[in-house]
Amino acid sequence: MQRLRRLVDPDLIAMKQRHIAQLSDDLKQLDKAIAEQLEGQPGWKNIGTLKGVGPILISTLACELPELGSLGSKAIASLAGLAPMNRESGTWQGQRRISGGRAVVREALYMAALTAIRYEPGLRAFYAGLKAKGKASKVALVAVMRKMLVILNARKRDAEVALGCP
Repeated sequence: MQRLRRLVDPDLIAMKQRHIAQLSDDLKQLDKAIAEQLEGQPGWKNIGTLKGVGPILISTLACELPELGSLGSKAIASLAGLAPMNRESGTWQGQRRISGGRAVVREALYMAALTAIRYEPGLRAFYAGLKAKGKASKVALVAVMRKMLVILNARKRDAEVALGCP
């Protein structure tokens, strides 16, 4: 869109607008194909009931974190890069930070967590409790992201068990 504003030739503007429209149509088709693929997969419908979890997060988790539902809460958090890592040597203790993991999953969970702390009562209370304890906003938000991932992991696991899937 920024390049489109710089163009002055009407023919080039029309060409760019057609290109943008084509790319938008392609994205809609991809989103539709991903949604159709997920409809046939057991366990993915249940996880969308948490506020903040929409088609983008579900698609991202399905593509980038296929282990969801088959690992424990600590392992899935570590795989997504949401587990706090210790930094210590001898008697020196540094701050614990998240590191590693799958950045695409973290980015999608970040946006979902922003919505969840506004509209999901349990996660809003969890976030407010962390803030009341003096935690920084980003630290509390990462904790909400981790809690969301653990909840989604448990929901997918329980749905697969109920359906009798491996």
